[in-house]
Amino acid sequence: MAGFKTHMTISTLAGVAYGGVAYTMYQVPGPACVLAGGLCSVSGMLPDIDSGPGKPLRESLSFAAAVVSTMLVERFQTFGWATESIVLAAAGVYLLIRFGLSALLKRFTVHRGMFHSLPAAAIAGEIAFLLASGDLQLRIYKAGAVAVGYLSHLLLDELYSVDYVRGRMKLKRSFGTGVKLFGKNLLANGFTYACLACLTFLATKEPGWMEGFYHQRLQQTAERWGEAIEDYSAQALARVPSFQREPDANDPRANGPADQPAPNTIRPPLRPVDDGSGSFLR
Repeated sequence: MAGFKTHMTISTLAGVAYGGVAYTMYQVPGPACVLAGGLCSVSGMLPDIDSGPGKPLRESLSFAAAVVSTMLVERFQTFGWATESIVLAAAGVYLLIRFGLSALLKRFTVHRGMFHSLPAAAIAGEIAFLLASGDLQLRIYKAGAVAVGYLSHLLLDELYSVDYVRGRMKLKRSFGTGVKLFGKNLLANGFTYACLACLTFLATKEPGWMEGFYHQRLQQTAERWGEAIEDYSAQALARVPSFQREPDANDPRANGPADQPAPNTIRPPLRPVDDGSGSFLR
């Protein structure tokens, strides 16, 4: 069986190759390539979180807790949380994974169980997709890094399950326990595939949900800024003493009623005048 250092070395080399190929051949941004390489390296120890108390479990959960809490920061920013709330939430996620999940794994898992399986590798990749930020292509790229690191561990375990004694190939009892679809425990199998089904549904629907949420939040933010600018402008103009509103030529209140003549144009009524000649002049 491959040891901790061997798994970390192989997954790190795979991460370097994964990030380097994407950067040189597909023009993926450098920071994304570095992050993907790191995710691949860390994921090389994820299957051993079912190994019970010891260095693999402790180191794997420490890396996983740090990575997950960091990847969630941008999601929290999308929700409009304050900086203090983001820090507290990230710290809570770290403690929950580092200690809460650790206690559950020690109690309910067995080594070389369903964590050493192809469905578990798919689950790890889908969780990484849901946690990753960026556009759809970058999220798929980062999720692929986690899946590659996870699979490197499984394949290495299978390779170390084959021995050559005096030129003959000899299979160990652990052969076939790394890369498998089903385990011996029916309950563990059902739980694994139920998680896989739920995460697959979320991974296919979540991009559309987040896009709708983002546009709704962007529209609400634009409306709030517009109202704030309008209120500020009105208050600023009200503080200017010399500011007067110019009369509108089309406003009837500016000129008064249309059927009432100006005061200097009103003529007094005419009345008959007798000039002594028997005729009346008006």
